[in-house]
Amino acid sequence: MGKFFVTGIGTGVGKTFACAVLTEALKADYWKPVQCGTVDGTDTQKIKELISNSDSVFHKEGYCFNEPVSPHLAALNENTKIKMDGMVLPHTDKHLVIEGAGGMMVPLNDQAFAIDLAREFEAEVILVCRNYLGCINHSLLSIDYLVKNDFPVRGIILNGNFDKAVRAAIMNYSELPIIAELPEIKGITKETVSNLASSVNISLFED
Repeated sequence: MGKFFVTGIGTGVGKTFACAVLTEALKADYWKPVQCGTVDGTDTQKIKELISNSDSVFHKEGYCFNEPVSPHLAALNENTKIKMDGMVLPHTDKHLVIEGAGGMMVPLNDQAFAIDLAREFEAEVILVCRNYLGCINHSLLSIDYLVKNDFPVRGIILNGNFDKAVRAAIMNYSELPIIAELPEIKGITKETVSNLASSVNISLFED
């Protein structure tokens, strides 16, 4: 079974939504190593409320901070420091969806970025791209970094209603497969996630 680190081209691009759909589609376990922001509930709690299948297990966060800020700052404000060896990869016999914090290059501490967790846990990267002005640049810069630094990338999840030309530009230059295309949705529900799970390209995970 595979380990998949879900990161994004920026903050607020829909990683948690994408993780919910992916977790439901694969009947995978879910883990958020670093949680920043608890006032509106944790991402683990949100994911759990959106999953219909009874197989998925939702593992406890490695670090959980109150403020919705960059991980290194959240840790600093609580007089602690995020340590790469301070997080233990959950044991599971199923696929494991690992959700990153913020964008892929947000600092965890003075030596590591969020994306470095993918290498730490030997997980393949899934990149979430959201449709907005500038998303082509942000997507291709993110992909370029991943490729040049030898991160294995399983594919891309497109979140939002992409213009055909924008979609084509990202796909033509990246040459990465699309795992799922998620529409722009307000008020995400368990039914929404269940329906969209069927649109995930499961064949990309059959190896």
